[in-house]
Amino acid sequence: MSGREGGKKKPLKAPKKQNKDMDDDDVAFKQKQKDEQKALDALKAKASGKGPLTGGGIKKSGKK
Repeated sequence: MSGREGGKKKPLKAPKKQNKDMDDDDVAFKQKQKDEQKALDALKAKASGKGPLTGGGIKKSGKK
């Protein structure tokens, strides 16, 4: 038993993906996704500037 046989086996390499040509629908869909992501990031940045959304105050336990 040689040292090279023990241990984990390396996974086989996946074949390279073919570069497929995108038609107009694919290009429009990708652009729409980018625009939505930009809008979402802008909303996150705007929301992070404000304080917490909860009312805060003293938390009361249910025990009396």
